[in-house]
Amino acid sequence: MYSIIVVPPPTTEDEPTRTQYRLAPGERLVFGRSVPDGGLRIGHDGVSRRAGEIAAHGTFWTLSNLSAHQTYVVENPEGAGEHIKVAPGRLDAPVPFEFSRIVLPAAGDLLPVEVWAPRHDYLRGGDGADGEPTAPAFSVDRTKRYFAVLAALCEPRLRGAPHAPLPTMDQVVERLRPSWPAASRTSVQWNIDYLAVKLRLKPGPETAEPGPRLNGKKESLVSLALRFDLVREDDLVVLAAPSGRALR
Repeated sequence: MYSIIVVPPPTTEDEPTRTQYRLAPGERLVFGRSVPDGGLRIGHDGVSRRAGEIAAHGTFWTLSNLSAHQTYVVENPEGAGEHIKVAPGRLDAPVPFEFSRIVLPAAGDLLPVEVWAPRHDYLRGGDGADGEPTAPAFSVDRTKRYFAVLAALCEPRLRGAPHAPLPTMDQVVERLRPSWPAASRTSVQWNIDYLAVKLRLKPGPETAEPGPRLNGKKESLVSLALRFDLVREDDLVVLAAPSGRALR
C-alpha cells in the first residue's frame, strides 16, 4: 500500500503528464540534478547533484536536506502561509502536512516538488472525562460583526496567497457591505480595536497599566487567527450576503 505521492517540478516538456512517484512506508526517494536510477532527477543547474531525500512513513513523511548551503522550505498550500524550514544537512525532518510543497531555491528560480500524504486521523468525540469542561483558549462568536471583520482581514491569505498584503480599511469596508450594509471605516476600526483586546494582544481600557502601543495591529490579528485556526476558509461564508440572519 502506497503512503505518499511525489510530483516533480513542472517542465515545458512533461507539463501535461507529470510523472508521479509512489512510495510505500519504509521506501525512500532521492532527488537532485544527478541521481541513481529510480530517483527523481531535477535538471536544473541550480539544484545540487544529490539535493535531498524523501522517506515515506505510515501517516507522515520526512525530508532530508542533503545540500551543503541551501535551506529548503516546505509549505502547506492549504495553511495560509504555514511552513517549516529544513536547514542544510538536516536529516529526516518530519513533515506534518497532508498536502505539501517543497520549495527548492535554484539559481534565481523556485522549483516546487509536491508531496501528497495520507489523510490524517483525528480523535472523535470528547475526552470522556468527568468534571467541569475546559475553558476555550480563544472565545469567538462567529455570528458577531467583529468575527466578520476578522474574516475579511484573513481572506486574502486563506484564498491561497499566503504572502498577500492585508486589505486596506476601505477594502475591508467594501468587502463587508453584503453582510453589513452600514459598515464604515470607524465601525471597522472599532471592531479591530475590540479584537485586539478580546484576543489579548493588548490590555483593555480598564487595566491600570495600558502597556505599549500595538503596532501592526491588523498583521498581529491575522497572524494569531491563522496560526490557531480561529478563522478557516469555511468561515468566509460570513462575508456573503445574509440569508435571513444578520450579523449582530
